Amino acid sequence: MAHRGRRGLAAGLAAAVLLGVAGTLAAVPGTSADTRTRTFPPAGPAVQPVRTTAGERVVQIVAHPDDDLFFMNPDTAQSLATGRSLTSVYLTAGESDGVNARRDDPDPPAADKAAYAEARQNGIRAAYAEMATGDRSSPWSRTAVPTAGGGTAELDTLRAKPWISLVWVQLHEAGSINGDRPHSLHGLWDGRVDALSSQLSSGTPVREDFAYTKRQVVETVAGLLRRFRPTFVRIQDPTPGRTPKGTYTDHQDHMYGARFAQAALARYAAVPGHPAFGVQTYLGYSTGALPRTLTPADAEAKLRTLKTYAWTDGTDHCGAPAGCGDRKVAARPAGHGWAQTVRHTRGESTTWAQPGPGGSAWAFSVLDQRLAVWHRAGATAGWSGPRLLDGGGIDGGVTSVRLPDGRTAVLGTRTTLGGRAADYRRDVVLRVQRASGDFGPWASLGTPERDDASGTSAISAPAAVVDPSGRLTVFVRDSAHRLTGRTGLPGGGWGPWTPLGGSGLRGDPVAATDASGRHTVLVPTPSSVLAWTQGEPGGPLSGPLRTGLPATTLALNATADARGDGIRLWYRTPVTGEVRGAHFRGAGAGAGVPGTGDRGNAGGTSAGSRQAGTAGAGAGMGTGMGKRVGTGAVPTTVPAKAAMFVPVTSFVPSTGVAGFGPVGRSGDLLAVRSRAGVLATTRTEARPRPVPGTDPAARSGWTEGGFLLAGAPAGLPGGIAAIGLDGTLHWTPSDRTGTAALQPPPEGREALRR
Repeated sequence: MAHRGRRGLAAGLAAAVLLGVAGTLAAVPGTSADTRTRTFPPAGPAVQPVRTTAGERVVQIVAHPDDDLFFMNPDTAQSLATGRSLTSVYLTAGESDGVNARRDDPDPPAADKAAYAEARQNGIRAAYAEMATGDRSSPWSRTAVPTAGGGTAELDTLRAKPWISLVWVQLHEAGSINGDRPHSLHGLWDGRVDALSSQLSSGTPVREDFAYTKRQVVETVAGLLRRFRPTFVRIQDPTPGRTPKGTYTDHQDHMYGARFAQAALARYAAVPGHPAFGVQTYLGYSTGALPRTLTPADAEAKLRTLKTYAWTDGTDHCGAPAGCGDRKVAARPAGHGWAQTVRHTRGESTTWAQPGPGGSAWAFSVLDQRLAVWHRAGATAGWSGPRLLDGGGIDGGVTSVRLPDGRTAVLGTRTTLGGRAADYRRDVVLRVQRASGDFGPWASLGTPERDDASGTSAISAPAAVVDPSGRLTVFVRDSAHRLTGRTGLPGGGWGPWTPLGGSGLRGDPVAATDASGRHTVLVPTPSSVLAWTQGEPGGPLSGPLRTGLPATTLALNATADARGDGIRLWYRTPVTGEVRGAHFRGAGAGAGVPGTGDRGNAGGTSAGSRQAGTAGAGAGMGTGMGKRVGTGAVPTTVPAKAAMFVPVTSFVPSTGVAGFGPVGRSGDLLAVRSRAGVLATTRTEARPRPVPGTDPAARSGWTEGGFLLAGAPAGLPGGIAAIGLDGTLHWTPSDRTGTAALQPPPEGREALRR
């Protein structure tokens, strides 16, 4: 039971909790509050059922009221527009200092944390109602519900669309981005406090204060997941990294709220009979310093929602003494550039599908924190799956590489929670297909990080290349924003993680091997793209080399050129979402020429300040890293200062489709996430002309699907594969423009194993 601040609940609460988890959520009647701002609405019905829809069901878990609007929108609005279930869970009350006023207000009201928490709730309800119905005053039903952690939460349901819900857990917030605040989610996670108390808003139907232990917070969130049965979960970034000064790059509540969500998801994944779920993580504060991903029109729509939340017009549309929104946000409703962008921190690989021999193919995703596998036996055969393999804790988004003998290796990262806060870590993992077609167990390649505390385990998703003998080299961006790599040993085992230089790197590295066997690795920075490449097959990697490319939205896709001449890089431009191609011809690193192009670290937050054209810490230091065999270290050389590796660029107009995220490619078929969040495909040979603004003809040459995209599209011979928010694999054949949904995953773990 939770620790009660006023009165313990009756012994019958245990039965009510079971009722709330297994069937409907029970309302909890109570007495009036004993604080001046606690004004309760009339008691609701004895039992308040929760409605969910068939198909995709999304749950969002955030630390504060407005984290979803700043850091997950427009994904939130896109889910609301589908008519499918969406539930947002707010872990803290967001009470701050209790003053609901702009910071420049000459006559602010007195501090009242309960009232300010209610004002923020009112703002969220208005914002969601407006996004869903067009009317910010569309009414909500508000009910107190018991939680699986032994306390009580507030459940709000939009009456006009009762599959849209808000859940207020109402715990104390830290009240500081980086400050030492033991009475917080951070302190509770680290064990500095035994329990975290509630901060109830004025007007909430929750009557009783409570306090949760760490275990009870996890149980509470896991219980909500059991109630709403999501197929897709959005959480904040649990590993945001640190600044050069050692402070978190994001709010501590965001980071530790996400870790509590990870723990709850791990517990929920063990519940029999639940639908398989995917997970998407979102970057927080630091996304404002990175290239913008939203068009002006989409940014303006996001800003309108934030202004509604911030109650910028001051009109009393809610009738609450506490106020109708968050006046602190009213002074800067766009935040620090957050209204113009959104950024996923996992799931941007476009290499999660691989061809096999004889026209067969394999596709991979992460469902239930496990590897999900689809298979096609031949070019004309249908797809089967998904089959969930053993081994949990896998982070959303995996990549794959085809081995010389036709087998496939799958790579990703895995989060280990551990029993203590210090046990939290993220490592790179590898799973290799056997000759039988089955997959062996996960093998850990470790991590280049010293520990979680020093960099919050902020490593990227991996990229990999393979040489003709089948030996892999794996690359990640580490928490110091450098490229690091690790290579397999000829006799088995692995060499050490080796720093390869660069500074200010963001996003995930991508790697490709051209027709001659030369490897190239490309990594985005906030202002360009850096390259590491071989002058000849089997030679050392030279880099970082400047490409001279402009800023991208960070998500990249690199493939071998179809005509055998080098590699092609596909990316999208900031703000417009236009698709661009960059052709690096097969001359190798020797083609680098002096130049004065981008230095690669403008706007970055790297712990170092070296320019991108020189070696970063550890590269080429005479410690054997330049040796080509024997040590297992990544072979590297240091390029001449200001060396460049310059591509020829091309464009595929996508005005009107826009959007953000990686570009998938299958032959001349390209695929992207559109501004509506759905799959959009076009042929490069069509070359539609750019047309102005919102003209419907702007979509000429593009075909949009009817499902919201999870992660990124992947290209295979014969078509494009994509995953929906319900875990369904969709296949777009190259010879036609439509898409076919393939075998949505059945509910229940046993069914998924078959």
